[in-house]
Amino acid sequence: MKDIRKKIIKKAKRVVVKIGSAVLAGNSASNPVFSRIAKELHEAKKDGRQFVIVSSGAVALGMHGLNLRQRPTSIPERQAVAAVGQGLLMARYDRAFSRCGERVAQVLLTHDDLSSRHRFLNARNTLFQLLSMGIVPVINENDTVAVDEMKFGDNDLLSALATNLIEADLLIILTDINGLFSKDPKSDPLATRVSVVHDIDGIEPVEKTTNALGTGGMASKIEAAKKAAHYGAATVIANGALPGVVKSVLDCEDTGTLILPKEDRLTGKKHWIAFSTRPSGRVFVDDGAREAIALKGKSLLPTGVKTVDGSFQAGEVVHCVDLKGMEFARGVANYSSSEIERIKGLKTRDIEGVLGYKVFDEVIHRDNLVVL
Repeated sequence: MKDIRKKIIKKAKRVVVKIGSAVLAGNSASNPVFSRIAKELHEAKKDGRQFVIVSSGAVALGMHGLNLRQRPTSIPERQAVAAVGQGLLMARYDRAFSRCGERVAQVLLTHDDLSSRHRFLNARNTLFQLLSMGIVPVINENDTVAVDEMKFGDNDLLSALATNLIEADLLIILTDINGLFSKDPKSDPLATRVSVVHDIDGIEPVEKTTNALGTGGMASKIEAAKKAAHYGAATVIANGALPGVVKSVLDCEDTGTLILPKEDRLTGKKHWIAFSTRPSGRVFVDDGAREAIALKGKSLLPTGVKTVDGSFQAGEVVHCVDLKGMEFARGVANYSSSEIERIKGLKTRDIEGVLGYKVFDEVIHRDNLVVL
């Protein structure tokens, strides 16, 4: 098993470290989590590695600062508590990393920031600049402004999307258990830790959970690992309460669960299309077009389109669905919804005659199509 870890982890130069609320909640004088993580990343940077932290904890720290015992339920309350907690969170990171001679930077994102290709690339450029300056970015969801339709849902998903955002080689998810287990270790004493998962797509997550400190649970971590794997990044799920856990993972020790990346990884842009975007509408296609796209890697031509649902502009991402409404792919539309309605069912050569112009032969080019 160590040979597999060496092969995958040893070459990882850019790493996303996701730290969950349950880990940060254990921070105390006897267990200084922030200081410990800062020291471990500081030492690991000496090997030429770069790190981006995706940190939960704003709401949890806000609750502590405001002496709240129960997690707020309304959006305004959560946003207010997060606003208080975010400052406290960054103060702790800044203090811990400063002691090691390191600098940190706060980066707050919403789902809209990554769904827009232009804003996605702007965020990437900012993060690359910070990394080139030797600074450790600390990413968190911008809970103060995010509403449900703008939210990632949990920071496990955000950490997975960050692997594409910064072109990472490895995602380390620090939680409050030792990794994935054969069964639920809380109810089955015979449950054993799984050291390596070769095909994460074969793992079905259990129901997502929410507790007083944060959202997520193992289901969201499995989903995050799947998304990272499709980008070509490995994931390690490990116990963040253990001293030296990051060093142990990077030293290729049998720590936590290593989830291997997919060999047929998606390109950065296709990963963005598949996982970072929120499609604006649906394009219904006939069986022949579905087969051409899903099995033969072809583009979607007007002749295969049956109808359109929703309103979108050229350049937006849309669902590609079959005649039963089941999504099988998504991609960047070359034409708006109104234009596609006018040219659906036509041969490519007839587009200009109907629209008065022809910008593209395809409704969606295969380079901008992802089969799901």
